[in-house]
Amino acid sequence: MSNKPCDRNGLILAVNAGSSSLKISLFRNADDASSASSEPVELLLESNISNISSPPAYFSFSLSAHSSGREVHKEPVDSVHDHTSAFTHFLNYLQDQASIDRSQIAHICHRVVHGGDCFEPINITKDNYHYIEQLTDLAPLHNGAALSVIKACSDALPNASSIAYFDTSFHRTIPAHIASYAIDQKIAKKRGLKKYGFHGLSYAYILRAVSAYLKKEPSTLNLIVMHLGSGASVCAVKAGKSLVTSMGLTPLTGLPGATRSGGVDPSLIFHYTNRAGRMSHDKSQAVDVQVTHAEEILNKQSGWKAMTGTADFGEVVENMKANAQKVDKGEASENEAKWALAFDLFADRVMDFVGAYYLKLKGKVDAVVFSGGIGEKNTELRDVVVRQMECLGFALDKSSNEAVDNQDGVVVEIGKSKEQKRVLVCRTDEQLEMARECSLEKSFWK
Repeated sequence: MSNKPCDRNGLILAVNAGSSSLKISLFRNADDASSASSEPVELLLESNISNISSPPAYFSFSLSAHSSGREVHKEPVDSVHDHTSAFTHFLNYLQDQASIDRSQIAHICHRVVHGGDCFEPINITKDNYHYIEQLTDLAPLHNGAALSVIKACSDALPNASSIAYFDTSFHRTIPAHIASYAIDQKIAKKRGLKKYGFHGLSYAYILRAVSAYLKKEPSTLNLIVMHLGSGASVCAVKAGKSLVTSMGLTPLTGLPGATRSGGVDPSLIFHYTNRAGRMSHDKSQAVDVQVTHAEEILNKQSGWKAMTGTADFGEVVENMKANAQKVDKGEASENEAKWALAFDLFADRVMDFVGAYYLKLKGKVDAVVFSGGIGEKNTELRDVVVRQMECLGFALDKSSNEAVDNQDGVVVEIGKSKEQKRVLVCRTDEQLEMARECSLEKSFWK
C-alpha cells in the first residue's frame, strides 16, 4: 500500500463493507467546488454486491458522471463467495465493462466500523492494520469484512493508498458520564469498555446535509437523528456534536435490527441457551475471527428475522397490513400476528430513544431526521413514530410523508412546521462522506 501524496487527477474509491454486502462508489475530484453548496468530489459510478454470505451473490452496477459501461441490477454471480472475491469481481467489471483502468485509482477509503480510541482517518500500514485487527472482537461481523477488503486492495492496487475512516469517530464528544458503564472503572479503562457509538459517517453526512438545508451552522443545531436500517441506531446531536447514541461498546445494543436483538437483559442469553459461552463452529458467522455462541445468537439469529422469518422490513410491513383486520379483531393466529408484533416492537424501541433524547436536549430540538434504508423508505414507521411525538409539538404532513420517494434532493421535509420542530428525511451517503473528507485532506494530494 502506498502512502505517498497523489496527483489530484487520481480517482477516489469509497468502499463500505457490511457483514454480507459490499457497497462501492468511485469519485473524481471536482473541477470547481468553490461554492458553498458544491461537493469537492463528483460521483462517477457505484456498485453494490449483496448476499455475499448466502450465495448466489447479486451484483449491481450503475453509472453517474461516467457514461460508458454496462449497467446491471442484481445480476447473480457464482464466482463471489466472500468480500475478497466480491471486490475482485468489481475491479474486473470496472475495467472490462466501464473501461476504467485500476491504475487510475489513487486513494481507497474504507469504512471501518470500530476504531476504538482512534478518532482520525489513518493511512493503513502493517502496524495499524494489526490495531484494527485487534478491535475485531468488538465488531466481528464488520471489522473482519473491512479487513478482508483492505487486504484485497493491497494485493490488487499496490500503488493506491488505503485510508480507514472510523464509524466511531463522530461520537468522540460523548461526555464521560454518558459513555461510561456502571462497572469497575479500573477494569473498564484497562480494557476500553465504554460506549463508542456507530453509524458515525452517516451522522456526519446527515448533520452537514441538514445544516445546508436549514441554512444554519452545524454548531447551532440540536437534532434527533434516526439511522434506521438492517442495523439501526439513534443519535442526539447537541450544538453540532454527538451527545449520546443508542449503540454502545459494540453495534449490538440499542435498537433491534434485521438479525440483531438490540438491548436485552444481559442475563437473558444464559436462559436462552446453556451454550452461551461456547465458541461457534459456524465459520460463516465471522470473517477471520470466531464469535461466541451468545454473540452469534444475538447478532445473527435475532431481530425481526428471528420473529418473522424474513430480514426484509418491507416484507414485514406488507404482511402486517395484509393481516391488520384480523389482528384488530383479535382473530389473528400467532403466525398472522407476528408481523405486527415485530413492527410494533421496533417502533416502540425507536420511541424509547427519541423520547429520552428529547429530554436530554431539554426539549430544544430543531428537527427530527429519518435516515437509513427503513427511515428513508418506510412511510408507515415514520407515521407511527411522529404521531407519538405530537405531544412534543411535532406534526407530520401526511401527503408529504407519502410522497418522499417522488421528491428530489438529499433532504425532504415531511412535517407541517417549516420554522421549528421540523420533521425531515435525509438520504444518507457514507461513501460520499468518506470521499469528501479524502478530497479535502491536503496531505493526501500533491
